[in-house]
Amino acid sequence: MIKKTRKKDILGLESMTIPDMETILTTAQEMKTIINRDIKKVPTLRGKSIVNLFLEPSTRTRTSFELAGKYLGADVVNINTASSSLTKGESLRDTLLTIEAMGVDIIVMRHAAEGAANYATQIVNSAIINAGDGAHEHPTQGLLDIFTIKQYKHKIAGLKVAIIGDILHSRVARSDIWGLNKLGAEVHVAGPQTLIPRGLEQMGVHIHNRVEDALDQADVVNVLRIQLERQKAGLFPSAREYARIFGVNAGRLALAKPDAVLMHPGPMNRGLEISPDIAYSEQSAIQEQVQNGLAVRMAVLFQVLIGGSQVETID
Repeated sequence: MIKKTRKKDILGLESMTIPDMETILTTAQEMKTIINRDIKKVPTLRGKSIVNLFLEPSTRTRTSFELAGKYLGADVVNINTASSSLTKGESLRDTLLTIEAMGVDIIVMRHAAEGAANYATQIVNSAIINAGDGAHEHPTQGLLDIFTIKQYKHKIAGLKVAIIGDILHSRVARSDIWGLNKLGAEVHVAGPQTLIPRGLEQMGVHIHNRVEDALDQADVVNVLRIQLERQKAGLFPSAREYARIFGVNAGRLALAKPDAVLMHPGPMNRGLEISPDIAYSEQSAIQEQVQNGLAVRMAVLFQVLIGGSQVETID
């Protein structure tokens, strides 16, 4: 069997270089112009095939990867747990090999196990894009968060970014921290001590017990979803107690700079980690994050499969 040359994988921002991040962010800016056209189809990835293998629930990430591939002209197939042979006892390895045998160029993969995306790179030669592996990383969410911050603040270096909430279970937090630190931001985190992982300070962040201290004069406030589906161990007394002590509301947001940008990766538990009034306020960039997520994922697909070339567009 002839071994093909390995394509470029996107596994996490911990391992991604600054030049690679900047290339994706620059490409995403061009991709955003495509999204805002009346006709959103370009032939850049015509003849390429992408499988979205999502073995955990997703709305934003899966849909944006699907549209990203289609807007760029690729053939896209979606597979979830319920529609796969995994329900019949097939191993992940055999599922990956089956997908690769069909000539697929990219497998976009979400899995509950940390390291699953890296494991996939050892099984197949199709490029692997990590769409979230357990609590490890979610690189495209990290990139879209950085892209959104740059859109509003025009820079990353020197900004104070506050990340509030469930850090322990958040792959978003880890990707954000790796990417923001590399680009020169000052990252502050706050949440219940039970939801702050041990050794987090080794990632170069400032840890606060009080939300108010993390929010003080922040340029960006990123509120994380409380992952209720993972809260089986009683890591905080009650939802009401969490909202009272750690929820970001108008009063707490006022501690940040007046022009602070409010972000949330979604889906939101309104009234728990974030109050509805600020979620839809003028400071909120939450809906902009959704569109930026599509642009960033278009850029990632382009850079993985084409890289370095100009985007072929339709006038």
